[in-house]
Amino acid sequence: MAALIQAEHITHSFGDKKIIEDISFMVEKGEVIGLLGPSGAGKTTLVNILTGQLKAAGGSVRICGGEDGKKPETGIMMDSFGLYERLSVWENLRIFADIYRVSKERIEKLLDRTQLRPARNTAVSKLSKGMRGRVNLCRALLKDADILYLDEPTSGLDPATTWKIHQLIGEEREAGTTVFLTTHNMHEAETLCDRVMLLNQGKIVEQGVPRDICTRHNSRREIEVTLQGGERHVLPNARESEKILSEWIRAEKILSIHSSEPDLEKVFLGITGRRLSD
Repeated sequence: MAALIQAEHITHSFGDKKIIEDISFMVEKGEVIGLLGPSGAGKTTLVNILTGQLKAAGGSVRICGGEDGKKPETGIMMDSFGLYERLSVWENLRIFADIYRVSKERIEKLLDRTQLRPARNTAVSKLSKGMRGRVNLCRALLKDADILYLDEPTSGLDPATTWKIHQLIGEEREAGTTVFLTTHNMHEAETLCDRVMLLNQGKIVEQGVPRDICTRHNSRREIEVTLQGGERHVLPNARESEKILSEWIRAEKILSIHSSEPDLEKVFLGITGRRLSD
């Protein structure tokens, strides 16, 4: 896969406060990469630098074009991007479609994809937070983007709306769109991302495939077994447990079996002493 985004030694400060410190990474074409960290870790600042809304104090960002050298189209969904409160959903999207020189047919298709057609003529001021989120996602998708930046796309949303946005992100990935996702939601990152970067106080403290990260930080190396009657056993993940496990399997006594590797929340807590939800 070809690198689509190449960031090298990115650093940025606001006054005397260092927000981003020596961050380097690459994003390959067609992958979903997650930037995972608590509020105030520097996620939004990094997205602003990647999208050209903010100039980094140090380092460089290179966005690679296609084989024809054409600059990739970019879609951005950020909570800070305002909508025109008095205008309807369709009128808001029409304004940006005109700016992007996108056909009105594109709006109609996106209204169907995001299930916003019933609210087509409703003023934004009357929409729920979840529906506003979907309108913002529609706006990000107007340009048929090659790279989609989503900054906390499901923050504060109800489970049904979150599921719908996850579904739309999955559809974009299947279509070959590169997605850069910032979140503090561990389950969102594990569900959607090919790779994640854990960000704490402006520094990347761990990165890789979510499952691989959790496996690397599995210090307990235990197996938890629940038997049919509800009896629970914790065994060492070692050869010494082979005999008893084989007996339970042959007797069909096992109800569930789980290994002890931590989730991303526990990995982050172990590295930083902080929770992702802090």
